[in-house]
Amino acid sequence: MADSTASAQPRPAHPAGHPVYVIGAGPGGLAAAQALRARGIRAVVLERADHVGASWRRHYDRLRLHTTRRLSALPGLPMPRRFGRWVARDDVVRYLEKYADVHQLEIVTGVEVFRVERAPDGGWTLHASGGRELTGAAVVVATGHNHTPRLPDWPGRSSFTGELRHAAEYRNAAPYAGRDVLVVGVGNTGAEIAVDLVEGGAARVRLSVRTAPHIVRRSTAGWPAQYNGVLARRLPARLVDRLARPLARISTPDLSAYGLPRPETGLLTRAAEGAIPVQDVGLIDAVRTGRVEVVAAVEGFEDGKVVLADGTRAAPDAVIAATGYLRGLEGLVGHLGVLDPRGRPTVRGPRTPAGAPGLYFTGFTNPISGMLRELALDARRIARAVAKREAGRASRLPG
Repeated sequence: MADSTASAQPRPAHPAGHPVYVIGAGPGGLAAAQALRARGIRAVVLERADHVGASWRRHYDRLRLHTTRRLSALPGLPMPRRFGRWVARDDVVRYLEKYADVHQLEIVTGVEVFRVERAPDGGWTLHASGGRELTGAAVVVATGHNHTPRLPDWPGRSSFTGELRHAAEYRNAAPYAGRDVLVVGVGNTGAEIAVDLVEGGAARVRLSVRTAPHIVRRSTAGWPAQYNGVLARRLPARLVDRLARPLARISTPDLSAYGLPRPETGLLTRAAEGAIPVQDVGLIDAVRTGRVEVVAAVEGFEDGKVVLADGTRAAPDAVIAATGYLRGLEGLVGHLGVLDPRGRPTVRGPRTPAGAPGLYFTGFTNPISGMLRELALDARRIARAVAKREAGRASRLPG
């Protein structure tokens, strides 16, 4: 891994020699650092874990990108063809490691940033572990969409005598062979874990659904769903919603009889609300054959059982909550007035909040066109914005 000992150093980004600090060494942070470095701007990546791509290393074993290899590469380094079209988790980690090395990125691991504040000179002060106070010309926050596992505070949760885990702790189906498992949540993670459990020998798998998702084929006649997502972002939501309905009827069967009716809200409208379509990696067949049973949403726990929204009760051996993540940004930047009521940055990419110039965010949305693709685009835009801002600052200096 590249670190602060890298021999080829770009020129400083700031007249006083302050670098741009990038918080997080996941795909978004690495891409931003590379794009800044390509413009001759010194970027220092701060990562609280001991290695790059920490969140990817923690994902479940069978995970593969739902976006194509070609549209998932970061700036300046294609993904190897040997990874195949749908890249496996371990190959993503290998790619991120190689990316850091090839571009000689300046990465400092084992450093957690707790708070970001404005500096008197117009830059930024970062308060980090070990009592560090670091001054940066600008800051790129890239701590990730999946930062803090969100486990709902269901009534009676503590009374459940079975195993209750967030999906972030799930690795593979081996510990659940022969057991009755309830998966809560039907996003891409919940859907894929349910299929993994079935294929891994769980005795019974139920999938708790509050709102039926849009389900799309990962690829239809060789045409990846991601390509449709890229095209859809350029069209009005109302038009995409209208076009998606007949396409869904052609490409995916009606699962209403199994508890998964087609959503009434349009595909792109739901995506804009944060509900990305579920890409089918076996869920449709598992539901149709009864290997995955769709049940109502979880309302709470009572007498050691799970209480569902339709009044029924279930007594699984284990509950896996695929209930999403929190961004975890409140302590870091919440005091700056840059977050919306749901804790998400109010701006992204090259735009900075009106009251926080030089503070950038990347990777806090889950776009229908593919997160890695958008991270790559954001990285270049952020680097261009930083370069323009620093050029303007330099021109205003006396002498």
